[in-house]
Amino acid sequence: MDRTAIISAWELHCADGWPQFSSPHQGPLMTIDTVIGGCVVYYLDSSDGLDDQRLAILKDCLDDLDNLTEELDAECRPYFLRLRQLGSLLLHTSPTS
Repeated sequence: MDRTAIISAWELHCADGWPQFSSPHQGPLMTIDTVIGGCVVYYLDSSDGLDDQRLAILKDCLDDLDNLTEELDAECRPYFLRLRQLGSLLLHTSPTS
């Protein structure tokens, strides 16, 4: 993947507002969304890409997201599947791409 793919995925994600849903996992999902977004911004602002600590945090967020997404209503699931795709793109993109 390249930087352009990350930018496109990020713009698409930002254009879609937070979904309206009720879940006991809303707080953790909001945190995951914020952390992945922070990693994207850091990646886009840095020529060095993500450091090992951020990569580990991103991987943990994706694992948590996988566990929480299964329990969500179909109406809000696309938002979090797209967030997961964005995080996965970021995880597998080198800083020089």
